[in-house]
This record gives sequence, C-alpha cells and structure tokens, in this order.
Amino acid sequence: QVQLVESGGGLVQAGGSLRLSCVASGLTFSSYTMGCFWQAPGKEREFVAAINRNGGITYYADSVRGRFTISRDNAKNTVYLQMNRLKPEDTAVYYCAARKSPLGSMTIQGYDYWGQGTQVTVSS
Repeated sequence: QVQLVESGGGLVQAGGSLRLSCVASGLTFSSYTMGCFWQAPGKEREFVAAINRNGGITYYADSVRGRFTISRDNAKNTVYLQMNRLKPEDTAVYYCAARKSPLGSMTIQGYDYWGQGTQVTVSS
C-alpha cells in the first residue's frame, strides 16, 4: 500500500532552520505531484508548498515564500522542505501529501495520499 513517511521535525529557535523529508513507497513517485501542508493547534490544515512531478514547478503559500524551499529527488522517492528563518507562527504538524496529477493543488481535497505528520516547534 501507499506510505508517506515524514521526518526531520523538532524544536528550533526562531531564526533557525530545519529540513523535512518525506519518503514515499507503494506508488510510482515520479508520477505524483507532492505537497506539504501544516496544521497548528486548533486550526485547519493549510497549504504550505507543492512541487510538480519533475521538480520544475513549485508553489508556495504567501506566508512561507522566500523562506521555505520544496524540492524532490525522484531517484530516492523523497521530497524535501527546507525551512529557513523560522518563526514561532510556523509551529505546527507538517504533513506530506501526494497527488496523481501534473498540476499542483492548494486544497486538501486535491491530494490522494497523506503522511502521518511531523511536529515542528519554533520557540521565540
């Protein structure tokens, strides 16, 4: 079955950096657009970033553009989210998602598979 496994979360001070990884199995990774969402306590899950099948097109939420970078390595079935200049408001559970479409999507409904999430906590 399809599995998406995130790692790399943790506790970091404001201004610091983290790199999240998401390893996919059970699907043809290069056929899927990959997305990243976050969910803060008491809030709805929101779009963060997405990357198309070959990595040539990326999408970002306004709140992270210029600070976060999404990339992928199709040979390793892995998508990465490099997060720089982290802020306390970036604190959330981060989820990886896969979408069998060549186009990115900013909606939860647009994705077919989800990971279990990894916690990122940014202290002030």
